[in-house]
Amino acid sequence: MMKKQMKAAILNKPKDIEVKQVPIPEPKRNEALVKVHCIGVCGSDVHYYEHGRIGRYVVEKPIILGHEVSGTVVQLGAEVKNIRIGDRVAIEPGIPCGECAYCRSGRYNLCGAVEFMATPPYDGAWAEYVTVNSEFLFKLPDHVSFEEGALIEPLSVGFHAMRRGKVGPGDTLLITGLGPIGLLAIEAAKMFGVTEIYGSDVVGFRRDLALQMGVKGVMDPTKGDLLEQFRQVSGNKEIDVLIETSGNVQAVSDTIRLVKRGGKIVYVGLPTVNQVPMDMTAMIDAEIDMLGVFRYVHTYADAIQSLDHPLVDLTKVITDQYSLDEIKKAVEVALNEKEKSIKVMIYPNAEDIK
Repeated sequence: MMKKQMKAAILNKPKDIEVKQVPIPEPKRNEALVKVHCIGVCGSDVHYYEHGRIGRYVVEKPIILGHEVSGTVVQLGAEVKNIRIGDRVAIEPGIPCGECAYCRSGRYNLCGAVEFMATPPYDGAWAEYVTVNSEFLFKLPDHVSFEEGALIEPLSVGFHAMRRGKVGPGDTLLITGLGPIGLLAIEAAKMFGVTEIYGSDVVGFRRDLALQMGVKGVMDPTKGDLLEQFRQVSGNKEIDVLIETSGNVQAVSDTIRLVKRGGKIVYVGLPTVNQVPMDMTAMIDAEIDMLGVFRYVHTYADAIQSLDHPLVDLTKVITDQYSLDEIKKAVEVALNEKEKSIKVMIYPNAEDIK
């Protein structure tokens, strides 16, 4: 008989998180119960931990965080047909309504009624078990690790950005901001056949890691004009597509003058202010395409298949691994050690840490 209680990390209020025993959730007719193997710590988790809110989403009652997750199916709802007990799966954490105009048109990431894990008031997956609508579970091939399965979620942001920017093999690509999303966007770009990939970040450790992951060159925005640096490291190439992941106000504002005439800019990172000064005259004159990214849509199956690309290795971004019992230490590392920490992974079973 399966146990009835599980460990879960509960955020009571900002900076107050603890591991408690809570009931194991029961899957509804269209859901599966998944035994969690590993979960990534996302920047949004850290923000909720530090501030208790992100924009209009406010932690008003204790919540379980975590939405970058993989695991094994252990129980099925009565109507589930697409997966089986024992399947290893990656979990897409946003469940849309399926009925609105956005859902019907295929852009379910824009659904206003989406229930997204670890976004108040919905619990996430920093726990031993989680229930999920089975349509948002994606089987992992035997050769794909649980770590890679959990990283499909942040990878999907970069994958969606490549689609939004219609990125192709002949493009020269610049990624500004080399945090977890920016670094995984490098891997997404490889999946789209791009070989001319460049990166920019203020942190030396991140620039070095980007070079290890195969970018052609890196720049430091604090060391002078970014466009001039790019010309030097690229041999005077032009930027076809710029993926902005940092959210830094100056970086966002500078994008228009960096990309070539007729180029494309894809905005991923969220600025901390509502308004950013932009040279719209220059944008119009250069006929630049400016595109926003909100999470992702229809990415999981293709991203999992694309892991077979010989140059792709998601696990390079994993810098820290902790058990669920060490959750506070893990989140503090993600919060305070950005100079040397990229992706922190959490394991409900400490024995699963490699």
